[in-house]
Amino acid sequence: MTAIEESLSIIRRGAEEILIEDELVKKLKKGRPLRIKAGFDPTAPDLHLGHTVLINKLRQFQDLGHEILFLIGDFTGMIGDPTGKSATRPPLTREEVKENAESYCDQVFKILEPGKTKVVFNSEWMGKFDASELIQLAACHTVARMLERDDFSKRYKNGQPIAIHEFLYPLIQGYDSVALKADVELGGTDQKFNLLMGRHLQEINNQEPQVVLTMPILEGLDGVQKMSKSLGNYIGITDPADEMFGKIMSVSDDLMWRYFELLSFRPMAEIEGFRLDIENGKNPRDIKFLLGEELVARFHSAAEARNARDQFVARFQKGAMPDEIEEKSISAPDGEIGIANLLKEAGLTPSTSEAIRMIKQGAVKIDGERVEDARLALSAGTTNIYQVGKRRFAKVTLF
Repeated sequence: MTAIEESLSIIRRGAEEILIEDELVKKLKKGRPLRIKAGFDPTAPDLHLGHTVLINKLRQFQDLGHEILFLIGDFTGMIGDPTGKSATRPPLTREEVKENAESYCDQVFKILEPGKTKVVFNSEWMGKFDASELIQLAACHTVARMLERDDFSKRYKNGQPIAIHEFLYPLIQGYDSVALKADVELGGTDQKFNLLMGRHLQEINNQEPQVVLTMPILEGLDGVQKMSKSLGNYIGITDPADEMFGKIMSVSDDLMWRYFELLSFRPMAEIEGFRLDIENGKNPRDIKFLLGEELVARFHSAAEARNARDQFVARFQKGAMPDEIEEKSISAPDGEIGIANLLKEAGLTPSTSEAIRMIKQGAVKIDGERVEDARLALSAGTTNIYQVGKRRFAKVTLF
């Protein structure tokens, strides 16, 4: 296998689409470090593992010797990315952008090498644009083409408002590629329209168009919906080591392979070896331990990763309780409360129906004893430790 073929194998790993791969090969054959761009709007200060899918790919390019341009969209952040939105987003203030950008840098350098990463802000060039230059940029695209974008199209057909400034967002993101002379731009699958805009504007400005590489959206802990803080199915990269390890261990055996491909830096050949190990009888839990330790070590330390694993084994495989359990007091109307309502009120399940489902699965315990009757009623004046699944505990006093 040639050096370029080896590079392509790494670049293709987990990628959804490469537009256009033949152009990428031509760029690689030039034998110079490519300028790899990825833009991030500092709309939220805390990242989760879903965000790191893209950052991991940047690290792979970095390890291949290419130049990483980590673009923080402080200018576009004040517009608000309309991608996938059904309504106009409120723009961030300059103070919010600055605070979130600083937090971004602290977190991404747990993955990227600071000395080999160039952090840039698009206000460096967009802040110097005057009105006439912005109008010239807007003249590079038509309203009809903008309305081909899925989210704009849906809002237009549904009679939902689209503010004029939202049309500027993909244009400015595209112009960032012109300003940075990007060879490759990375983004999520939902950013494809914006990424292709970069190619379009580079051609208009007589630059060689960038290659577009899209990465998939990572599923959350439920294995169905995308990882999201609002959905509660996320693993935050600032989560405590024990909590992060426990969440990773809660991932299904099937979803584990998706996480290995998109989040692990282990070679795919080694991961395929793990699959064979399981087919030959190895416990999937033992393989998941390796994923948990790798990710916790990345965002904390190897020592904390080992400790998190040891704590997990002690707590869940030997039946031990956590050292600290949240205490709650809950009202029991008429002197008693049903177990499903109690679990919901204690925050151990999102709903009574979920509580009943977990009871039927044998995943609910009171003081270490499994609950089998979903109609169980608990009396006021009692204090017990309630457990749902392997990680959720609460010490509840009923009054």
